Amino acid sequence: MAVCARLCGVGPSRGCRRRQQRRGPAETAAADSEPDTDPEEELIEAGSAALSGAGDDRSAGPSSPPRCSLLELPPELLVEIFASLPGTDLPSLAQVCTKFRRILHTDTIWRRRCREEYGVCENLRKLEITGVSCRDVYAKLLHRYRHILGLWQPDIGPYGGLLNVVVDGLFIIGWMYLPPHDPHVDDPMRFKPLFRIHLMERKSATVECMYGHRGPHNGHVQIVKKDEFSTKCNQTDHHRMSGGRQEEFRTWLREEWGRTLEDIFHEHMQELILMKFIYTSQYDNCLTYRRIYLPPSRPDDLIRPGLFKGTYGSHGLEIVMLSFHGKHARGTKITGDPNIPAGQQTVEIDLRHRIQLPDAESLHDFNELSRVVLEVREQVRQEQEKEQEGGPEDVEGLGQQSPQPCEEPPAEPAQAPGDGGAVAAAEPPAQSGQGQPFVLPVGVSSRNEDYPRTCRMCFYGTGLIAGHGFTSPERTPGVFVLFDEDRFGFIWLELKSFSLYSRVQAAFRNADAPSPQAFEEMLKNIQSFTS
Repeated sequence: MAVCARLCGVGPSRGCRRRQQRRGPAETAAADSEPDTDPEEELIEAGSAALSGAGDDRSAGPSSPPRCSLLELPPELLVEIFASLPGTDLPSLAQVCTKFRRILHTDTIWRRRCREEYGVCENLRKLEITGVSCRDVYAKLLHRYRHILGLWQPDIGPYGGLLNVVVDGLFIIGWMYLPPHDPHVDDPMRFKPLFRIHLMERKSATVECMYGHRGPHNGHVQIVKKDEFSTKCNQTDHHRMSGGRQEEFRTWLREEWGRTLEDIFHEHMQELILMKFIYTSQYDNCLTYRRIYLPPSRPDDLIRPGLFKGTYGSHGLEIVMLSFHGKHARGTKITGDPNIPAGQQTVEIDLRHRIQLPDAESLHDFNELSRVVLEVREQVRQEQEKEQEGGPEDVEGLGQQSPQPCEEPPAEPAQAPGDGGAVAAAEPPAQSGQGQPFVLPVGVSSRNEDYPRTCRMCFYGTGLIAGHGFTSPERTPGVFVLFDEDRFGFIWLELKSFSLYSRVQAAFRNADAPSPQAFEEMLKNIQSFTS
């Protein structure tokens, strides 16, 4: 407060107008000629002069710095200055003096803060009708609920999910993002609202549950702690349908899978679908959410990291986050299933071991592909043993004993299909080469037969498999296949199946990690919830 008082020319500073008026001319000159020994006061007074663009002509001598008070500026200029400050600083500024407090009631200031900080382009006529000001919108809606904006993962047992909380006009809306209907992995994401918060009167914001088919109804949002909040529906009867659970199930099935139960002939798949409906519907939109971040991007990443939709057999499409960690890449499940829950690391790619696939004719033979992958797995095992015995220097030497397929022209058939080695490229690997023909070996199943027929490169990787209830989890060998910037695949060797992944084409605000360490900590946290 003392700093603000000095900046605006009021209070106990040496330049106070009232004190100068009470002094005589001789006392004023003597006071102004005293040496200034406070460097902080020099910065404050210099900053005040720079903001106002004018000095104080009533100085005692040529050596005294010019003085100016913000209180002397016209109100329209103060409005421009205050509107450029962060909204969180304005309440403190209002405590400086009555003039500042009165000016800070100007809606122009808060309209700009709403637009620049939260991207709000409000409907002014609607605001006038409801009697709500931009200051109310900022203080009682945007600022109060700012901590829930961004990406979140709901705690729905093994299934997880992806919630995006955004400012949408004069509302804050929580959108649940859903994968497209199986197996159309390249289709855009679907989304539905779970809750919304808005300000219809000046008292406080209203929270409404959007779950069900009977319109918005009373709900509640509670910020539990940092990076965690919960929602509660206060009128769960709005979630019920007149036709009972059968009608609710048929409606859910059409929304979730885009089909009826009669269209699904696979008995195991029917069981999985029914199990998911029973499990997820019991929550009635009373959920706890934990914050997730998008992975940070680096210039040397294989492709741009981010969110992808992937095919997972009878479980349908699931959302996976691809991130890069030095010489490895990871695919972490954002949505999951009873076998591999959300939060678990579904695939891991070893970027040190690139695999040169056999020619297209030989690739049809599953045994040939299996031989290539198992040879690389043995090499990885030897390197791990060597690393435990002698350190990373010996491992690098071992990795360079075999020819490196990445040095061969990508379009030419491999001379030694089983060889692998460290990748060393002058440019990002995904942008080099013209690609090579790709076809799934005979006997490898795929939910989507419309996969690309050329790939840029392949790497050795492992995939996580487990029994129902995440029992007996183990990592098994496989092949990571990079098709282009937005698509990749994974061949599960032991399961003889293929998963195709396609990038989620959506822009997410408030989703960047504050630091790489924060992102790594987030990955550990979401994995521990389902371990």
